[in-house]
Amino acid sequence: MNVRDSEHMIAELTQKENYSLTQDIKDADLILINTCSVREKPVHKLFSEVGAFDKVKKAGAKIGVCGCTASHLGKEIFKRAPSVDFVLGARNISKITKAIHTPKFLGVDIDYDESDFAFADFRNSLYKTYINISIGCDKHCTYCIVPHTRGDEISIPFSIIFNEAKKAVEKGAKEIFLLGQNVNNYGKRFSNSHEKMDFSDLLERLSEIEGLERIRFTSPHPLHMDDKFLDVFSKNPKICKSMHMPLQSGSSEILKAMKRGYTKEWYLDRALKLRSLCPKVSISTDIIVAFPGENEKDFEDTMDVIEKVRFEQIFSFKYSKRPLTKAATMPNQIPDDIASLRLTYLQERHTQILDEIMPKQEGKEFEVLFEELRADGAVAGRTDNNFLVQVKGSEELLGKICKVKIANAKRMVLYGEII
Repeated sequence: MNVRDSEHMIAELTQKENYSLTQDIKDADLILINTCSVREKPVHKLFSEVGAFDKVKKAGAKIGVCGCTASHLGKEIFKRAPSVDFVLGARNISKITKAIHTPKFLGVDIDYDESDFAFADFRNSLYKTYINISIGCDKHCTYCIVPHTRGDEISIPFSIIFNEAKKAVEKGAKEIFLLGQNVNNYGKRFSNSHEKMDFSDLLERLSEIEGLERIRFTSPHPLHMDDKFLDVFSKNPKICKSMHMPLQSGSSEILKAMKRGYTKEWYLDRALKLRSLCPKVSISTDIIVAFPGENEKDFEDTMDVIEKVRFEQIFSFKYSKRPLTKAATMPNQIPDDIASLRLTYLQERHTQILDEIMPKQEGKEFEVLFEELRADGAVAGRTDNNFLVQVKGSEELLGKICKVKIANAKRMVLYGEII
């Protein structure tokens, strides 16, 4: 989502303000720092980055702080970093052209509505494009700062999404990647009167675009994974068979404290039904260990879900106390040493599961969209179900979908040969 926000700002500046990108910071007239505030560490890093940039930038160059930390800290950024010229929150990036012309511009209104704004076009990749389908979030999970930085959830009109996807495909994109805090809640609220549809209908409509070969999305919410959604996901051949299902915790008690809206049993029912409907699916997840009040039984419940679902990928973190969230003031905060032990145990067990999953890919054939050059004459890309595959090859493979037979499977990469 932050990558796409950056692309939107680049598009507005290059097409409306005559800027161009540079890799040399000493040559830059404008330095943009796009920030995340989901965890605490990036927030601390921001101010050291500003200081470093201020020392090397040329005279007259501007520094802008953008994104979620901008929304969260607002004018405090000016106090802590006087060299910053403007602060532009995550819900205000369409104001970038105004910001660069306004001294000490502050745009951090989380109620600002950009859902109908048609941004200029820029993509980092020629072969795939990120497309926002909603902004904001209504869930208010007790650990999460996002609703306080991106505001309430609003769906982007289908016409804007469709036109953006069609334009990208006409310019050579093979894959679109749909973005939202809870993509499968799409269509619940629009700013104005627009064509009504749910996320499953959106997927079906987009799949009708001629020349589009792959559709990915993140992140769906387990609460909204109804049978219709799982059925469309499993049967539509253009939808990549890779599902991100944020678990956060396997304990129903902790999930209730997190205000996630589902139980361990619901999550397992949806994940295992998905496995049965779509045997080749890969499932990834997010897990927070040591949420306030998490006891050994709660952690065991999380490990139980890991054993039953056997995720192909896990993004796991220790709980990070965030301002403006209810969890930050909850009793029974878990000591860091216990949190570290639980995280290490979880990650080591998942490594063992990967060492069981990955060798089984040897000898299989996959369709791979090649996207990046690698060292020593290699090219890499993703399978339909999101395994990373590397083969010998050159730039002529970039943007092509080729069948590959896997010869050697490592924990994070499959090595193969084009058939």
